[in-house]
Amino acid sequence: MVHLFLSKPDWNWDGGDNSVKQRISLLNDLESMILSLVVDHSRSEARLWLCKDVSGISSLSHMQQCELFLTLLRTSSQKRDLAAQILQMIFEKQPRKAGSILAKKSDMLEEFFRGSTRRILLWFSCFSGTSDMEHRKGAKAISQFAFMNRDICWEELEWKGKHGQSPAMVATKPHYFLDLDVEQTVENFLENVPEFWSSREFADTLKDGDILFLDMNFFINMFLRLMYKEDMEEIWKIINEFLMEESFSSLCSHLLITLNESELCVFLDLLTNFLDSNTKPKNSGDMCDYLEVILPRLNGMDSMDELLLLNTVVNRRRQLVQLLQEDEHREEKTKIKDIVQKICSLPENPNSLVPLIKEYSKKKVINLIKLLGLQSWALHYFMSEGYWASEDWESLFNSNGIRFRHAGKHELLHDKRLIDDSDSDSRRKKKAKHRKKRRKSTRDDRYVDDFADFDFEYNRMGFQSKESYWLLSTDGYSTSWSSEMENRGLQTTGGPQSVGDGGSGTSKNRHVMEERRSATTDDRRSHNR
Repeated sequence: MVHLFLSKPDWNWDGGDNSVKQRISLLNDLESMILSLVVDHSRSEARLWLCKDVSGISSLSHMQQCELFLTLLRTSSQKRDLAAQILQMIFEKQPRKAGSILAKKSDMLEEFFRGSTRRILLWFSCFSGTSDMEHRKGAKAISQFAFMNRDICWEELEWKGKHGQSPAMVATKPHYFLDLDVEQTVENFLENVPEFWSSREFADTLKDGDILFLDMNFFINMFLRLMYKEDMEEIWKIINEFLMEESFSSLCSHLLITLNESELCVFLDLLTNFLDSNTKPKNSGDMCDYLEVILPRLNGMDSMDELLLLNTVVNRRRQLVQLLQEDEHREEKTKIKDIVQKICSLPENPNSLVPLIKEYSKKKVINLIKLLGLQSWALHYFMSEGYWASEDWESLFNSNGIRFRHAGKHELLHDKRLIDDSDSDSRRKKKAKHRKKRRKSTRDDRYVDDFADFDFEYNRMGFQSKESYWLLSTDGYSTSWSSEMENRGLQTTGGPQSVGDGGSGTSKNRHVMEERRSATTDDRRSHNR
């Protein structure tokens, strides 16, 4: 974000109409190219990016997120698909809640077992072979019900031996149930013992929800019927509780991908109702905060294309650069590269965007956000392609008051004593002991030694001493930056966002960045530099 004011701008500066018009024209050309690339060729991918970034919004309360998704569940044209996904989440994360519903509707499970040998055996064959172990699941239900109601169902028990077992015999030797022909017995119960399926014994074995995992799709469809045809209050209650308890991020990650584009627009419209239109970006470094600024300023969702563009250039800069590396986008890459070079070759001035901001802040704010986002991405791409030489970056640092020092000129890096092969083992052990002791020191002490320790980190990372490595310090941060001359990119994995957001993350770029937050006084930071 270097061009977007590293140093404080002069708001009285006006760069002349020609420079502003030229920049706007080039940014509009860049917009057209990116719009074509993202919307026409990679739309599904851009939608996934948007859904993932929407899930990062953190300003909604649990009550608001519950209201948002419940509204969709009751009004959306895709409400059944959405409800099915929510039910699956409940089954997987909180099966007991669904099990409590099944226990009240246990008679409906006749349909589940009828004609399915696999389901019957999986659920009802869990008889124990030892006296100190209980029967489990459906086996427990059959044994308990059979003893309690032996006058009406004992004859329906089918045994594998030559003769059946009496209740008295099985009561003293429960393992005899292992000789039960489970499949035939359950089929007999389905035909002749309807009381079993609504019994307390059978219902109790359903409460833990384990039965859901025998065939989750069956139970999802069963619950959907109870929700939308019978409007069963208990199911809506557990869904309401789940939507209150689950995180917004998790709900979005699982549910938004089930929506088609028109329903995604409906969701975003509903979401906008819960966002403050006066929200300003936070200084948290979380790029998802920008969606909270963008969404309320899009009038209606008549411009999904524009939203996909905005989210891509603001939140998905790296992915956009990576997209350009694909073979099928060579033509677009050539055109975009040409536009970016022109944008970044305009006369540089710390206040170069002031007229642009002044002009568009009086109009539709979303247009200003878009142009600044495009300008930011243009710089990001420019950096990732490594167009500038080391001297150009140093000039940029100097003009913005970013203090730096060449790693190649650091005196400790050239101290022959550090690399003298004739050093004795005792001397190396002493240094190791010193480093170990230093690691145990306080946080403040370690920051004082940031630059003094850099020689060891530098060598471990496999660098060679070059003039193009810098030690930067700005706003209380100490950050090591590296840029291989001309043909290599620049990226940070840490450090203040105002310094830079470069690098595409592609294999073309090699970059190592390390951030340390300095908690020392200005004098100590000055000493480090």
